[in-house]
Amino acid sequence: MIRLKTAILLGALLLLGSEQLEAAAIPGLPTTATPLAHPEPLVQGGLLGAISSSIDEVQTKLDLDQNLVDVWRLRVDLAADEVDQLVNEPSVRSPWSVAGDFLLLTCVWAAVFACLWLLGRLLAKRLCEHRLLLSRERGQALLGYLLPYTLPAVVSLPLTIYASQFLPVSAGRVLALCLAYAASAGIFSASLVLSLVVVFNAGHKRRAVQIIREKSPRPLFGIGFLVALSDALTSPQIAYQLGSNLTSSIAVFTGLAASMSFGLLVIRMRRPVAHVIRILPLAQRLGQPALRETLRIFSGLWYWPILLMVLVSIINLIGAGADNQRVLRSALFTTVLLIATVFLSTTLHHLFKARSEAELRRSGAYKERFLNLSHALLRIGMAIVFIDILGRIWGVSLFEFAVSNAVGRAISDSLSHIGLILLVTWMVWVVLDTAIQEALKPPTNKRSARQPSTRVKTILPLLRNAIKIILVVICAITTMANLGINVAPFLAGAGVIGLAIGFGSQQLVQDVITGLFIIIEDTLSIGDWVVLDSGHAGTVEGLTIRTLRLRDGKGFVHSVPFGQIKAVTNQSRQFAYAFFSVQLTYDTDVDKAIELIREAGHSISNDPFLRYNLQGPLDVFGVDRMDLNGVVLTAQFRTVSGGQYAVSRAFNQRLKKLVDNCPWVHFAQTYPQQALVPRHPVEAPPEIEPEHAAVLMPDQPRSQ
Repeated sequence: MIRLKTAILLGALLLLGSEQLEAAAIPGLPTTATPLAHPEPLVQGGLLGAISSSIDEVQTKLDLDQNLVDVWRLRVDLAADEVDQLVNEPSVRSPWSVAGDFLLLTCVWAAVFACLWLLGRLLAKRLCEHRLLLSRERGQALLGYLLPYTLPAVVSLPLTIYASQFLPVSAGRVLALCLAYAASAGIFSASLVLSLVVVFNAGHKRRAVQIIREKSPRPLFGIGFLVALSDALTSPQIAYQLGSNLTSSIAVFTGLAASMSFGLLVIRMRRPVAHVIRILPLAQRLGQPALRETLRIFSGLWYWPILLMVLVSIINLIGAGADNQRVLRSALFTTVLLIATVFLSTTLHHLFKARSEAELRRSGAYKERFLNLSHALLRIGMAIVFIDILGRIWGVSLFEFAVSNAVGRAISDSLSHIGLILLVTWMVWVVLDTAIQEALKPPTNKRSARQPSTRVKTILPLLRNAIKIILVVICAITTMANLGINVAPFLAGAGVIGLAIGFGSQQLVQDVITGLFIIIEDTLSIGDWVVLDSGHAGTVEGLTIRTLRLRDGKGFVHSVPFGQIKAVTNQSRQFAYAFFSVQLTYDTDVDKAIELIREAGHSISNDPFLRYNLQGPLDVFGVDRMDLNGVVLTAQFRTVSGGQYAVSRAFNQRLKKLVDNCPWVHFAQTYPQQALVPRHPVEAPPEIEPEHAAVLMPDQPRSQ
């Protein structure tokens, strides 16, 4: 967009101010003085200074002539005198014979065209019935325009000119030839444009083509008729017969009518033509988004340059005097040049697109980016050539303006310096950005190529943004300097503002510096599960120059400034341990418990889904300690980073099932609760019945 605005501005300067600028001379030096080897420039201050130096000249050129009304009044009076002289001038031939010459030649042209039109229609109808054209709608439409209209218009005019040789020179003969030439040109131009429109009659463009074919034939004929009539009236032979002021005045009015009619037709047909330009086949819309976007933009802007040329031609026709026909031709040539440039640009885009895809398949991304850069430079070169040719059409030259004129030299030097700065910045960015993108791109073949590390994925995006900011700042400063803007106050002000911001935002600076060292030391990377001393834990999703973004296990996102991070626990580096601590009762068979632990670890190692998380067998450490609650046995697996959780859950599940099925191993309880302990029966001493008990008594004398 910047290049387009610069090109339009330069073109306006070339068009409006070249004559005055070329006539400018250095005051105080004789005209015969030999130019110095290094002449002192007339303007200073870069591009803006050069433009400001030419504002007066451009404004003088843009000011309307105050005597324009008087000039046209005088021209109308002279034209009226020529008409009066043409009517009242005594002549050898009578007015009726002059009118007869006009009617005779007009009838000759009409008869020849009508006969050829009938023959062309019959021939086109016969050819359309051929088997090769029965299914070709566009071919039939082309024959329907070329044979009945284009060829008769081309053939009837020479035959009419040949028939006019048998008539004496008169005003009627001249007017008849003018009308025959204008009518043939109108029919030829209308049929030619419609033949080009018919080529696009395919797919979803049919409705737009149908609207153009229905509503544009008569306006196209009228425009071609008026343009050819204006061209014919400015010829010296006709001006000699009818009068120069009369023919030039009529030519101006016919040219104005043609320009305004063309502008109205462009406005009426802007939507159908935009539809024809914008619509592409589905494969091209999906495979070439750049072309689709380019055509979409062009379809919305295609009529503005044409309307600009129409406005320029109208302004110049009103004030150009005897050069009105040259101005009208220049406007028409400008329109043709614009259309040809657009088609050439589209063709080059197709060629570079196909070549870049082929080069990408054979080589790498560097060639693709440099091909795109070459394509962009070629399009810029095409724009410069377009402006130069446009200036030559209107009587000026871009090259001569840039070489021979002081203001032109200043403008060209500033633009060349700015272009060189943009080109170098662009090339540096292409190289660095491509290298970063290639380093971040995952390899297509995982066996032969190494995946980018998480540290690379973390540092390179930050480095890419920093490079972009640095390049943009450097390019902006140098561009402003070449525009003539004094950048020293900006730099000084930026330094003072930066110093003030640095003092006022110490916490921000602390966050940036801390984050820089965290990234350089590779403390954490994107994708790591970390636990911070502030209590936040989660997966690292992103890093900025100031904050760390974490997503916890519940899916919530936490943004933590780097300055608040004092300690980081990274649980995603190299390997981890799945540690197990099992507490059993004292009456448990320890050997049997260790056997169950090994059996659970063996089942984990043989699991097809879990064994990829392991980096070694189960290590059983045995009895770790004994306390009031029971005996503690410990073991561990070495796993990949992040795989310890799945291994721990699976091990606990398997060990629980094994212990439940084993009567010699029992889990200890670490909190008091009522336990159901089976009670053993206690044997009570047998009761001695008195009547049956035998009591041993000492021998005593029995009482008598």
